Formats: sequence, C-alpha cells, structure tokens
Amino acid sequence: MSEKVKSIRGMQALLPEILEKWQAIEQIVKGVFNAYAFKEIRTPVVERSELFQRTIGENTDVVSKEMYSFKDRKDQSLSLRPEATAGIIRAGIEHSLFYNQTQKLWSMGPMYRYERPQKGRYRQFHQINMEAFGFSGPEIDAEIILMTARIWKLLKVDNLQLEINSLGTPVSRNKYRAELQHYFLEHRAILDEDSLVRLEKNPMRILDSKNPDLQSIIETAPKMLDFLDAESSEHFEKLKETLTSNGIQFVLNDKLVRGLDYYTKTVFEWTTDQLGSQATVCGGGRYDGLVKELGGQDIPAIGCAIGVERLTELVAVSDENPQNKQPKIYIVAVGKDAENRALILSEKIRDLGHGISVAMNMDGGSFKQQFKRADKSGSDLALIIGEEEIESGTVSIKSMKSDAEQKSVDEAKVLEEIKQYL
Repeated sequence: MSEKVKSIRGMQALLPEILEKWQAIEQIVKGVFNAYAFKEIRTPVVERSELFQRTIGENTDVVSKEMYSFKDRKDQSLSLRPEATAGIIRAGIEHSLFYNQTQKLWSMGPMYRYERPQKGRYRQFHQINMEAFGFSGPEIDAEIILMTARIWKLLKVDNLQLEINSLGTPVSRNKYRAELQHYFLEHRAILDEDSLVRLEKNPMRILDSKNPDLQSIIETAPKMLDFLDAESSEHFEKLKETLTSNGIQFVLNDKLVRGLDYYTKTVFEWTTDQLGSQATVCGGGRYDGLVKELGGQDIPAIGCAIGVERLTELVAVSDENPQNKQPKIYIVAVGKDAENRALILSEKIRDLGHGISVAMNMDGGSFKQQFKRADKSGSDLALIIGEEEIESGTVSIKSMKSDAEQKSVDEAKVLEEIKQYL
C-alpha cells in the first residue's frame, strides 16, 4: 500500500464546516465595507521578492526569516506574499489608481510566512485588508478603526481591546530611534541574541520583545510619544478625541511598534485574551511614505489587516455569533411521492430567503435513519413527509432543539409556519 500524501505543515484545508463559519463572517464584513464606500481589489499571490524587501524592510523577521522565496525560470526571485499592502500599492501605481485621486480599497485572501505553526498561527493564513490612499487627516484613521469596531459589533464579539500609539513622522522617528539605540547600548550586556540584532538594525523592535528578562529595561526605555513633532502630536490628539466622541475605548500602548518598517504616525491593534498567546486579531496603521518609495506619488495612506483564522475562533467562543443563528431545516421524506413533494417544498422554502439552509434526505432509509441524519446535520427543524402526510395533505414539523411536541400543519400553511419560526 502506497504512503498517503500529506499536507504541507502549517497549511490547512478549509473543510465545509469551517467554510460555513468563514462565509458567514465574510458576508458581514463585505456589508460593512460597502457601508463605508470601500471597493474590492484582488492582487496576485506571487510578487517579485524585491517588492517586499523595499516595503516591509530587509531587516525585518518577515523578510529575513519568514518569506517563501524561489527563483523562476528566468532566474527572477519571486515570493509568496507575506502581507497584502505591498501588492495593493504596486497594483495601484501600475494602474494609476492613485494619480490625483483618493482610493478606499479592501481585499481578502491567503498570505504565507514560514513561522512555527501553533493555534491561531499558520504558514498559510488568511487576512481581510482595508487600505485608504490620499487622505492626510486623522479622520480616515478614525474611520478605519470605527469600521473594525462595527465588524466586532455585528459579529457579537465584545472581548476585544483597542491599543493605539503614534510613531511620528520619519524625522521624529529617526530621532527617537537614535535615543533608543543609545539607551539599549547601555544595557547591551543583558540583551538576548534577537535584541542584539535589532539593536543594530531597528532598536524599536526590541520594545516588542516577549522575553520576560528584558521587560524591566523595556519599561523604563524612552517613550516615542515624548519625541513626537507638532504635526504628529496634533494628529494623534485629534484621533483620540474622535474615538472618544464615538464611544470607542482605547489604551495607549507606547511599546506598540508593529512588525513592519513602513509605519508612520498612527499604529493600532485590536487584541483579546480569549485566544492564548495569539492575542492580536487586527492590526495596522499609517504608511504615508510607502507609495512614493515604490515609485508613485507622495501620498498619505493607512491600512489594517484582520486575521480570519483568529477572528473565526473568537466568534466561535461567543454564543451570539451569527452562524449559530442561521436557521437549518432538514426534510425527512419516506417514499417516492414524499421525495417529490419534499423537493418542491425545499425550493419554496429557499425562496423565502432569510439565509435558511435546507437539506433534503437523498439516500432513502427509514424514518429512524433519516432522523439520525437530521440530528447529525445540526438542523433546527425537521419537516416530515410520509404516507400519512401524503394522504392528509399535511407536513409534520418537529423541533430538533427542544422538547416541543411534533405537530401537523396543512401543506398550504407550512411556509407561514416557518416564517413564524424565523
């Protein structure tokens, strides 16, 4: 017997029961994007490696350790995308989407990073991205955050915390990096190997270290907010005022720097304590110089990404999540005449809309066997058609989620009964 072909470690198949949950979430998210006038864009999964080296930063862990890169037949270095923003900007420049105009775009799809797989972190993972170009004021920062807050509200997720920080303009950020590097040089003897590398390349990343031995010196390190220039400070204050006036609670996290080099001014994360070590469900910020860096106009930009796997897990821990409220009906039919009537009835139920899922027994079997299938399907209601129902022109209705008695309803009134149930 030949050996089974296995999946690549950290790359999961999305099975039907998982996709059902994903699609319920995606439907809500797409509705929110439409409400805020964001338009969809789809970019290739593969890009030139140079794109990510220039945008994310050659010294970041993502580029130096985690990208899936390879040579094509023309000896060009290509990479599976580790994030979406770079590809969206490349497409925008190439197709003149940013020339003297603003754009609000969203995308959804798989990303790839060679990380150690664990719960909530995979080598193929999926993100929902939202990006806005050409808006310089803090209003768009607030709108992006308000969009994400609306998504959590519609998904009935209330155990997320918003953390915000400002990284300032490149000028103020460079002054801060120099001060931070000087500070950590004085504590060089206790820095771990990763922090020593970051000390030379990007000392701000040391603030993101999870090493418990470094937390005391990280806590007393210089604060970015003390180095903000007037422009960045005013921008950040206005953002905080707007969030507060819209009832959005937040925590100032002066150690929040994000993992990519291109961020400026506002950065933020939505975190949770419900998913173990993988606390960040959504994160992003401004990257005002990135379009110019890739050869486009010098325009401001902001974006964020939601981790679909983590969001799905978070929704699953809530009893109020939408997919648990989608009604499911299973039609039990015994006999050829009953099967024909069941098929007609199933189409009429689907015409009602309301997101009803209707499954009809397709494999024959006794009432007992079919009820087992109905129960296994997780249906809320079972509609029963047998010889007795055929003769009387009725349909029997049985609740699969309660002890309510089974009742018989005239066939002409079945749809009204289902509407009342909804």
